[in-house]
Amino acid sequence: MTRRSLRFRLLLAAALSIGLALLVAGVGLTALFERHVQRRVEVALDNTLGLILGHVETAPDGRIRFDLPLADPRFQTPLSGLYWQLEDQVRPTLLRSRSLWDAVLDLPADVLPDGTLHLHLLAGPAGQSLLVLERAVIYRAGSEDRRLRVAVGLDRREIAEARAAFAVDVLPYLVLLGAVLMLAAWVQVRVGLAPLDAVRLGVRAIRAGQVRRLPTDYPDEVRPLAEEVNTLLEAQDQAIERARAWTADLAHGLKTLLVVLAADAQRLRAAGHPELAEDLDTLAQTMRRRVDRELIRARVRARAGALTGIGPGNGGEPGTGPASGPTRGPAGAEAGADLAVTLARVIRALERTPKGSHLDWDLDCPAAAPVPVLLEDLTELLGNCLENASNWAAGRVGIRVTLGERVLVQIEDDGPGVPDEWLADLGQRGLRLDERTPGFGLGLAIAHDICDAYGAGIRFARAALGGLAVTLDLPPVRPPVRPRVRTSRLPRRPRLD
Repeated sequence: MTRRSLRFRLLLAAALSIGLALLVAGVGLTALFERHVQRRVEVALDNTLGLILGHVETAPDGRIRFDLPLADPRFQTPLSGLYWQLEDQVRPTLLRSRSLWDAVLDLPADVLPDGTLHLHLLAGPAGQSLLVLERAVIYRAGSEDRRLRVAVGLDRREIAEARAAFAVDVLPYLVLLGAVLMLAAWVQVRVGLAPLDAVRLGVRAIRAGQVRRLPTDYPDEVRPLAEEVNTLLEAQDQAIERARAWTADLAHGLKTLLVVLAADAQRLRAAGHPELAEDLDTLAQTMRRRVDRELIRARVRARAGALTGIGPGNGGEPGTGPASGPTRGPAGAEAGADLAVTLARVIRALERTPKGSHLDWDLDCPAAAPVPVLLEDLTELLGNCLENASNWAAGRVGIRVTLGERVLVQIEDDGPGVPDEWLADLGQRGLRLDERTPGFGLGLAIAHDICDAYGAGIRFARAALGGLAVTLDLPPVRPPVRPRVRTSRLPRRPRLD
């Protein structure tokens, strides 16, 4: 998953959103808890105010007094953070809790309506910040009314400590909630992007030859993309059909002209101009070889592109090994051909030739070895390689097929072989290492083109039998190893072990 990935972007956006939401939730919950604690503190301070006012007495000298010990021991501990103060504004008297020690609550000089509660944030002793609740009441002492101002204060540090403890307690739950939300976001992104993965797999299946078109049962947001891909594939098929028709027309026109040219050579030879006739024959043969090669290349590439989506430039260097591009997916049996059946057919055809009828054909092949290559092209590929082996073999040709991650077809002969320094040049167009043998040097070159078109590879080496070993490296349809066929002389049909 890279930075350009939609999944990465969506998960990053979800992580940032969830993180911001949890941060706001944490701050909001902490502030709400602090506000709740402060309200509870205000209620407690108001109860203390009521308790103090309910137990105020008048001394014999007319002054007010408060002798009731309060239950909270902090009122008796100096600088404990919990204080009370009682002031008589008619007869100046100031009563304080022992916890104030020698300090005085500096209440603001505001006018309080009787019975009204005021809340203040004041500086307290020892640098404390106090939350102070005060009330002014009229107290009747005998026949005289007294105006009393009573205040109770609490160090706000206790509220801050409660808030910090709450934040520490709630943090693990927020982290757990964030993890659950991220998991939910991951599931949501995975489910949301699943149709795009389905499109990708559908395109891969088209390239592998399993299907020809994408289905249309995608969500509304993805269906237009699938329809556009299908339209593009339809246009590609039409272009391939037009190319085939054009190639057929071209082949017909060129071969007609070559027939005319060959007939002119015959007439010149009959008229007593053998040298000129030989030149025309050589020219006609050269043109025929070039036309045949280009027609085969166009046909193979058009069919391979229709089957697997592989075209020039999608694989590795032509004829040097397996394609270096993406691994092709399996093709359906209806889109490719079976090696065992095709090899049997090609060998039977070569057995009827003068050279092939005297050879021992040793085939070692699975009973079923499908490959994603069209039957015509696989026949052309195997026919060229086996014909080359039969032309040079002294008495034996060995064919071995190995199934695995790739399908390997090794063709060996017991002929004279090829010097090591010439192996790299095999398969070049028109190259003939021995002019005494018939042919135009096109067989292995055509095999190169077919392998290149299907993302396959072809390699040359010295065979264990002494001659040339040609290894075809083909993409597989399915990897399981099949029962093998082992014969020393190929019968009419492969025998299953």
